[in-house]
Amino acid sequence: MTLHLPRAGGGTYAHTPRTAPHTAPLTVSGTAPLVSRTVFSAAHVVADPYADVSPDAPAAVDWDATLAFRRHLWSHGLGVAEAMDTAQRGMGLDWAGAAELIRRSAAEARAVGGRIACGVGTDQLTGPAGLPTLAEVTAAYEEQLALVEGTGAQAILMASRALAAVARGPEDYLAVCGSLLRQASEPVILHWLGPMFDPALEGYWGSADLDVATETFLDVIAAHADKVDGIKVSLLDAEREIALRRRLPDGVRCYTGDDFHYPELIAGDDHGFSHALLGIFDPLGPLAAEAVRVLDTGDTKGFRELLDPTVELSRHLFQTPTRFYKTGVVFLAWLAGHQSHFSMVGGLQSARSLPHLARAYQLADGLGLFPDPALAASRMKSLLDVHGVAQ
Repeated sequence: MTLHLPRAGGGTYAHTPRTAPHTAPLTVSGTAPLVSRTVFSAAHVVADPYADVSPDAPAAVDWDATLAFRRHLWSHGLGVAEAMDTAQRGMGLDWAGAAELIRRSAAEARAVGGRIACGVGTDQLTGPAGLPTLAEVTAAYEEQLALVEGTGAQAILMASRALAAVARGPEDYLAVCGSLLRQASEPVILHWLGPMFDPALEGYWGSADLDVATETFLDVIAAHADKVDGIKVSLLDAEREIALRRRLPDGVRCYTGDDFHYPELIAGDDHGFSHALLGIFDPLGPLAAEAVRVLDTGDTKGFRELLDPTVELSRHLFQTPTRFYKTGVVFLAWLAGHQSHFSMVGGLQSARSLPHLARAYQLADGLGLFPDPALAASRMKSLLDVHGVAQ
């Protein structure tokens, strides 16, 4: 079957789907634990397509399909980063929904022996009441930290829109984060999410100057290094991440969140490397795990040969406006057969154009990401039919 995929601006181009998925020869067991890097996939949530809800209503989640996808990631040896922005946190999934997601996923992780870390934020501070105080921001963080730690999951201290809105300068970030880190029962992951992922986070750590912000971030870490397992950096700036990770205290890891430069950052250099906590490892899960197992053998070249070709797809999914990358992630999960529909909480399936989705399909198919290429092609054709693209 040849598919005629739409071009931006008009017209179509022909694509002949693969007949088999990616089957690069494995040098190690496909079930061996990942040892050289700690790798988390930030996982998406599956909407309930039968729920009669509006885009601004509380999210209706298909819990069975959502947890099944997490079992898929764990089965390949990946950790799950739960209730992060990939799960539409703050973009369709409110705190009540996130709390339920955390409880259910943590219980599932205990049942199957999967690694899990969960986002701790302040997204219960919504509504028309005006800006919160710093004390209210701290209390919101504390509520979420208690819930996550109560499930036995590791905490990821996320960037807070509320803190960005009310902080007067670096001293407020130092005070709030310092208070939380002193309370944490186990070391946490600190998350620096750039404004390309969430415009409300402009000027985080007290300055729009990233050099100044970096110094504040490092001050927080240095003051509480025993409570910081690592940092997740999502600035899409490889050189800045490398410079930052070289300044981390001993024992504090860098988890790359750079969906543009992850192969070279994970591979590392003579001075160190990054672990990973990535949204792109949602659609790339099995291939990413395979690449890290190759890296575990010391074969950096083989690792890069597997992972480098995926960067074009990742850059496509995360193109501006980057915060809508989630639409492409869920679209690929549908094509891959991980869910029965292409619908999202908050109606976010409409956030990317048909030509954008068609290109995502073409790139993913070229990489052999679909376990059943015929199913993916059939589903792609059904989407084209709905949009009136003649075949």
